[in-house]
Amino acid sequence: MNALIEGLRHRLVVSCQAYPGEPMRTPDTMRRVALAAAQGGAAGIRAQGLADIASIRGAVDLPLIGLWKDGDDDVFITPTLEHALSVARAGAHVVALDGTARPRPDGRSLGETIAAVHQLTGALVMADCSTLAEGIAAAAAGADLVGTTLAGYTAYTTKQPGPDLDLVARLAAAVDVPVVAEGRIHTPAQAAQALRAGAWAVVVGTAITHPTTITGWFASAMAGSPSRPARL
Repeated sequence: MNALIEGLRHRLVVSCQAYPGEPMRTPDTMRRVALAAAQGGAAGIRAQGLADIASIRGAVDLPLIGLWKDGDDDVFITPTLEHALSVARAGAHVVALDGTARPRPDGRSLGETIAAVHQLTGALVMADCSTLAEGIAAAAAGADLVGTTLAGYTAYTTKQPGPDLDLVARLAAAVDVPVVAEGRIHTPAQAAQALRAGAWAVVVGTAITHPTTITGWFASAMAGSPSRPARL
């Protein structure tokens, strides 16, 4: 077992990402968020974009899972080999890429892309999948880790309100590589449930690093609650 992967066993990876146009959408801000996550006990960081990856790699001494979201096609998470190589060269220890069965924009197969990343950079590969069949195929194609990242985010899967723990359990029983639980894990209890379902590691993003969404949760809950007269 690779030492980096072993170090993530039953640990938390924090995804430090902000959407375009948001106040926190700068590499320096994401670097600071990653530093804060490291101080809180994160065992790894997941980051998007070459500038963010480079900035975080220079400041945080933790395993770094990197990706590059690009394009408007169905496959936009590190969609081509060139994207994957750039992510590795920016400093990612692990390159996260679309691990679904959908065609990749450069025409390469998932297996060809993974093999090239291994050969040309030495980085590990995490395949972001949405179904059991995709996870099994990604493991067979050489992925070092398989994630449930895209469960509920493809046209042929159903988005649940919480994490797809059933998929985590089925993948953990079906593949010989570590399974990473990711997607809609919003509470510590859900993270613990993912480990019990068989996850090797758990990625949490929004619930830790996206204040706009977290604020919306509170504001929505309060707006739907009846008010009581204030005491003088």
